[in-house]
Amino acid sequence: MTNFYETDRAVSEYLLFHYGDPEEILDHGTGPLDALDYPKRCITELAPVEELKKLGRTLRGLDLGCAVGRSAFEMSVFMDEVIGIDYSYRFAEAAERLKTDQVISYQVRVEGEIIRELEAQRKPEWNPERVKFYQGDAQHLGEAVTGFDLVLMANLIDRLSDPAVAVSDVMSRVNQGGYIIITSPYTWLEEYTPRDKWLGGFLSEESEEKSTFEGLKEIMETDFDLAHRKNLPFMIREHSRKFQWSVAEGTVWKKR
Repeated sequence: MTNFYETDRAVSEYLLFHYGDPEEILDHGTGPLDALDYPKRCITELAPVEELKKLGRTLRGLDLGCAVGRSAFEMSVFMDEVIGIDYSYRFAEAAERLKTDQVISYQVRVEGEIIRELEAQRKPEWNPERVKFYQGDAQHLGEAVTGFDLVLMANLIDRLSDPAVAVSDVMSRVNQGGYIIITSPYTWLEEYTPRDKWLGGFLSEESEEKSTFEGLKEIMETDFDLAHRKNLPFMIREHSRKFQWSVAEGTVWKKR
């Protein structure tokens, strides 16, 4: 079976999700505007920029599960070095191509067989020379992938086979005083994560509800403190009249 995230459809949908203008996404003039620009808002609404600047050192960022790269580019505005890693080769390749070529063309579906040609454009405020994109596995990072002051894990944990191990591993790769941002709609599915590896979204043996936030907190609080918690709506367009609207929870954690 073909991995959806390696298909033309996925690349196009995510390029629109990351770089599309409102009128390109909501081309019939109505819809939840506050759900747009999600990859940007993961940074602009959650990253503690001023606190990071106070660290007084060269700032290194990691966008783990970077998809087609928007959040990594946003991080480059205030970080000195940013690495974007995604399991999908097609996603990482599209991000690197935008970094190099400034503009890339892609097609979106209007309805049925009708398609429209669009362009994703690199914005002048980004610093592409600070960003590098790689294909890689969030659960098998190399020893050299370490020493970060800010890590973003956006819509990633509920697509991992063992999220607790992955999160714990990333925690060890953050510098003291650094931050991890985790956003997720907590869509736990056994096709991605075995039931016994879910961080939450289930009943305990005592029939008590266990939320994903509670599961995350149990992992993170060993070395991190919760700095911020916020809901972030987002929307992915499938075609002109069909959208996936979701609400992620964003949590920001500071390493002690």
